[in-house]
Amino acid sequence: MAKSDTGFTSTLGKFEGNLWYFYLPVSAAIAQSFIKGKDRRVLCTLNQTITFQAALMPSGDGNYFININKQTRTKLKLQEGSDVNVFLEKDESEYGLPVPEEFAELLKQDTIGSDYFQALTPGKQRTLLYIIAKPKAVDLRIRNGMVILEHLKRTKGVVNYKLLNLEMKQS
Repeated sequence: MAKSDTGFTSTLGKFEGNLWYFYLPVSAAIAQSFIKGKDRRVLCTLNQTITFQAALMPSGDGNYFININKQTRTKLKLQEGSDVNVFLEKDESEYGLPVPEEFAELLKQDTIGSDYFQALTPGKQRTLLYIIAKPKAVDLRIRNGMVILEHLKRTKGVVNYKLLNLEMKQS
């Protein structure tokens, strides 16, 4: 199956453990058409309403799943056992998450910080982009981006999340 995009119906499930909670199963046949090496990033549209970037996570039985957060479940009024129309596309974005405009500008201005950011693993880049983009206020996104770049320069590109959290609170 070599399609660039796929639509199907899945049923919202709930894991028993504490790591993941709600998920949508994705068959191996569908998932494999999007997986390129270690890259399992997709754009996921649910019920033709909400689109978000996600990873196809291995479920351990050869199949995959996509995590569904509370905000998405609430907007779509989903509960365990709900059938969901799923449309997947390959995520071709550079980082697997949108880069806030403010942070893109900071990366242009701070070449040393940018080099450290570019050297991070894709997962760490996404985590930091999520932290930067979370606030709605522009000034907070700028502040978060600046704190993160200064942290990367101080730690020579090693992310210490405890220290970073403290630095965010102090700024």
